[in-house]
Amino acid sequence: MNGASREALAAARERIDALTDATSVDAARLADELAAVTALLDREVSLRRVLTDPAQAGEAKAELAQRLLGGQVGGQTLDLVSGMVRSRWSQSRDLVDAMEELADVADLTAAQTSGTLDDVEDELFRFGRIISSNTELRAALTDRKAERSAKVELLHRLLGGRAKPTTERLVTRLVTAPRGRSLEAGLESLSKLAAERRDRLVAVVTSAVPLSDTQKQRLGASLAKLYGRHMHLNIDVDPEVLGGIRVQVGDEVINGSIADRIEDAARRLAS
Repeated sequence: MNGASREALAAARERIDALTDATSVDAARLADELAAVTALLDREVSLRRVLTDPAQAGEAKAELAQRLLGGQVGGQTLDLVSGMVRSRWSQSRDLVDAMEELADVADLTAAQTSGTLDDVEDELFRFGRIISSNTELRAALTDRKAERSAKVELLHRLLGGRAKPTTERLVTRLVTAPRGRSLEAGLESLSKLAAERRDRLVAVVTSAVPLSDTQKQRLGASLAKLYGRHMHLNIDVDPEVLGGIRVQVGDEVINGSIADRIEDAARRLAS
């Protein structure tokens, strides 16, 4: 997002954070309602354009949203949506993207409140690894011709009882309403949002063998010192690494594996 949209999203994030700080707020219900509004605006292009038209007064757009959604969603959701349509958006699509992000944030907040956010982060990462290694499963979940109900049932068989309810909800929403995103990109975005709930970065660590708890703690402390932020480690075991570890934080890769050192030496000899 650029310019006005970035500012509008930041303001919306502040509002939902303030709202969900109250223990009386049902964050999971808020997520469901925001997801429903996202689906509506994604489907109704003309409505989306009216609600983001810079030529229309913000209050008039908020009143329209209230007339359309009143009685359909709770007061807290209606207040959030009204505040968002009062803001200026660089593109009408940005409003839908922001609404979708708020729905994800609300679900992750529910997990944080229940003390399961760490589990959700790990489960999202593991699910991404399963998808990347199982082409048939990925094809089934991304098949545009497949019925939504079939995808929901497949995900429930995979995740129901094995993953936290928040994880299943987030993944199901992503699979059934990808909105142009790849499954991998959507999962990565969800992982980043989960990490932000604790103001942490995500480090994807690949090692030849499982790391001990002590090694994880030391590595996490070292990375936190290096980046100046709390760090959540997603650990992946790959015997082909041969030794050492490979750490990726965002677009930056810290390589310490023997395999990579061998490749680097071979490149130097070839040159």
